[in-house]
Amino acid sequence: MSRSLTNIGNYTFQYCTSLTNVTIPAGVTSIGAYVFSGCFDLGNVTIPGGVNNIGYGAFEGCASLTGFYFKGNAPTIDVSGFVSDDNATVFYLLGNTGWSSTFAGRPALLWNPLIQTRDGSFGISNNQFGFNITGTNSFAVVVEVCTNLSNPVWTPVRTVTLTNGSFYFREPLQTNIPCRFYGLGLP
Repeated sequence: MSRSLTNIGNYTFQYCTSLTNVTIPAGVTSIGAYVFSGCFDLGNVTIPGGVNNIGYGAFEGCASLTGFYFKGNAPTIDVSGFVSDDNATVFYLLGNTGWSSTFAGRPALLWNPLIQTRDGSFGISNNQFGFNITGTNSFAVVVEVCTNLSNPVWTPVRTVTLTNGSFYFREPLQTNIPCRFYGLGLP
């Protein structure tokens, strides 16, 4: 999808069974009716902060959907927006408005993972670097790395799920790289 796109029209991707994960471009403000309806393999959708309207049945019948990741305030949506998406959870970021414990009939949770730096797990052990990630139980989180914060390019390293509200991430030491920064991203 183009970054200059502002509206995704009705039925645009209906029954596109090859879609597995979708990140809506930042310029989009409206998602039309039945846009992703019947996309059976669609697993996660990331929706930018500028989206203020989601049309009738936009994600209806997406049986594999597990996560909607909203980066902004709660948009207007018809209650039919997520019909038959029984495994989907809506996640939203701290500081945004309009959210409650449900959104269009789906459970809504604050997306709040944190890298723990003071609990004794952070650092080098057995030739590996590691740390605990904590947050709401069952969240999926992408661990990302960057080697230059002046010109940051974040690269996904691993997608993890917080079991009982935490996950211990570790990887072998990267001795050929002088600096490695870690961050957490949306799946």
